[in-house]
Amino acid sequence: MMDWTDRHCRYFHRLLSRETLLYTEMVTSPALVRGGALHLLDYSPQEHPVALQLGGSDPAELAQAAKLGREAGYDEINLNVGCPSDRVQSGTFGAVLMKQPDLVAECIKAMQDAIGDEVTVKCRIGVDDQDPELILPAFLETVSGTGCGRFTIHARKAWLQGLSPKENRDIPPLDYDLVRRMKQRFPHLHLSINGGVTSLAQAQALLSDGLDGVMIGRAAYHQPADILCQADPLIYGTGSGSDPVAVVRQMLPYIETHLSHGGKLAQVTKHMLGLFAGRPGARLWRRCLSEGAHKPGAGPALVEQALLHILQAV
Repeated sequence: MMDWTDRHCRYFHRLLSRETLLYTEMVTSPALVRGGALHLLDYSPQEHPVALQLGGSDPAELAQAAKLGREAGYDEINLNVGCPSDRVQSGTFGAVLMKQPDLVAECIKAMQDAIGDEVTVKCRIGVDDQDPELILPAFLETVSGTGCGRFTIHARKAWLQGLSPKENRDIPPLDYDLVRRMKQRFPHLHLSINGGVTSLAQAQALLSDGLDGVMIGRAAYHQPADILCQADPLIYGTGSGSDPVAVVRQMLPYIETHLSHGGKLAQVTKHMLGLFAGRPGARLWRRCLSEGAHKPGAGPALVEQALLHILQAV
């Protein structure tokens, strides 16, 4: 979700669901420790609970980055061992680390020692020619030996050679059964599943299979109302859900504040384009924001104008 789940996206998603755990984009430890890019840790207090997702492969550097994240107040520190992006391969982190479970364990131990708390892991079921039936249990056993007990498993292999990052999200087949078997084999571990989940009903079915959590990425971004508006009552048993129209109006003060600090409207509204996906007026909502948000002086009035297309279509 690099370049997607920035702080504006997370603030918006938090208005849709009070309970779901939100994740940052992957932030690299070199950027924080060597580059001093501490602005990458900025977030709004309203985003809690929110997890900082880190990328890196140097234990000492990751330990420093984890400490910075904990000092910033993040609820969870997560190490990404699943991203297949070219950018992360060249930096020897992300999914390529599935080939080095001992190094991942060393990184996790250093991070946990630095913050005095558990660090979680997001991984794949394997990469390239690895046999997931062999590599995944060995990976979980090695890394959990550090005291790490929480893993989110993207139920696809990552092909680091021959497939683009986009193709890696769709072409390698999903193997939910393997993840289910890992839960049976390691009942003491908290195992969440990721990949290909497009509805709350699907998430509920996976939870009923005994998995401990479900991570939803692109579906929650492109159709946020379908996934997030009813997540609290259906998954967590709290509240009555959120109303997309009310959430748009709740975003207006946030947008005003962002603009007053020199921000641009499009930086916020690009994350809101799919809010009314499938509803009458959705196309005009998207068009109004897409075409107008980049124009000089664009602000909350444009959002209200776009919202009229939804209200008038009812």
